[in-house]
Amino acid sequence: MMNPITSLTRSSRLLLTLLLTPLLALCDQPGASAADGAYQPTSYVRFQNAEWTKNASIYQINTRQFTAEGTFRAAEQQLPRLKELGVDILWLMPIHPIGQVKRKGVLGSPYAVRDYLAVNPEFGTLADFKRFVDTAHGLGLHVILDWVGNHTAWDNVLRTSHPEWYAKDYKGDAHPTPWYDWDDIIDLDYDQPGLRRYMTQAMTYWVREAGVDGYRADAAGLVPQDFWDNASRELRAIKPVFMLAEWESRDMHAVAFDASYAWTWWDTLHNIAQGKADATALYTYYAWGQKFYPKQAYRMLYTTNHDKNTWDGTEFELFGPAVDAATVFSFVSEGIPMIYNGQEAGNRKRLAFFDRDPIAWQASPRGELLKKLLALKNANTALWNGAWGATMVQVPNGAPKKLFSFVRQNERDKVFAVFNLSDAPVEARFAQTLQQGRYRDFDSGDAVVIDAATSLAMPAWGYRVLVKER
Repeated sequence: MMNPITSLTRSSRLLLTLLLTPLLALCDQPGASAADGAYQPTSYVRFQNAEWTKNASIYQINTRQFTAEGTFRAAEQQLPRLKELGVDILWLMPIHPIGQVKRKGVLGSPYAVRDYLAVNPEFGTLADFKRFVDTAHGLGLHVILDWVGNHTAWDNVLRTSHPEWYAKDYKGDAHPTPWYDWDDIIDLDYDQPGLRRYMTQAMTYWVREAGVDGYRADAAGLVPQDFWDNASRELRAIKPVFMLAEWESRDMHAVAFDASYAWTWWDTLHNIAQGKADATALYTYYAWGQKFYPKQAYRMLYTTNHDKNTWDGTEFELFGPAVDAATVFSFVSEGIPMIYNGQEAGNRKRLAFFDRDPIAWQASPRGELLKKLLALKNANTALWNGAWGATMVQVPNGAPKKLFSFVRQNERDKVFAVFNLSDAPVEARFAQTLQQGRYRDFDSGDAVVIDAATSLAMPAWGYRVLVKER
């Protein structure tokens, strides 16, 4: 067979040589490649967070305990109050019928789901729920549902229609999640394509039919990641949604989830409040947050939730005199803050999990603090979520084991925050120049100038949040 190069005329071969020589020389250089695109950085996150989440905060509703009636209709009456408080995303604990078999307590756990396509009659009807969502939307609020994908109640409707969708133990029987005391539920088997289709279609049903705006995925890491990746794609094909994973893992954020739990943050701050660690214990969390997690990831910060409140203690029990500082920290640190219903009333009761135990609503200074924090979070672009907000930059201080200080700033806004994470007063002095500027104090509204000579007298468990004047 004739060589295509040698078949060319002498002049043509000369011209081809002149054209190819620079390219061949480039390929001979170290690090050069014809596939040079392989060396370009790519985004780990392969979806866009919905714009309406950029400065959002989350409010968790335990429908059973939220009102005296414990219904959607009663909860709907509270929506204007929540709008005025300043929250954005309403997370409803599971709304579905609860299993009867092996039920815990009188009313059972909402996480023992009997039918994913129905509403718990304890809370009302499907029409009541749709009306709740419509009213929330009319106020500019968004609603996400708690989705229990890992397991069902023993008497879920799928046990009869699709028994093959359940995981089996060595005896061939359905079983609860191994190693936990969740004996009122049994595990699903995600090796079954039919189950994956059913669960995805059930999630899309509530988005299409009731208008919900996303999901909080219970025990998300106990369900295969590729299921969540596909389900989120199908949900986002309907409309922009917000997805929150009850898990702490970077891979949650690549395709499926906007937000994940910051368990490490909570545990570390709790240890500090209990005197078991000092302020430097937080360094690892923030180092990993900046270097390991993608900037687009929203890490959910909170002082309490339904699990903490019921099983571990109220936020006042867990954080003691550090509770206000911990709350403020959850709003000004990088992350998406979450309020559990009743915090604005200063709730000091461990709410029952399996029985009716309504919140005792009352006026509280905690409500005013949360309202101010929500307004600050909403308006100050440096404090927005994920890539919408500014990165925390450490401000070195003279007492690093007691004081945690940082700046978040962008072209428009700047916040300088100092927390005394100890039970003793500290005189705070700061190195470098990043923190210097003219501010307003978040608490008092007073004008504050921070310069090279500045020192701040910080009481035990005290905080200062200084907001740059515009």
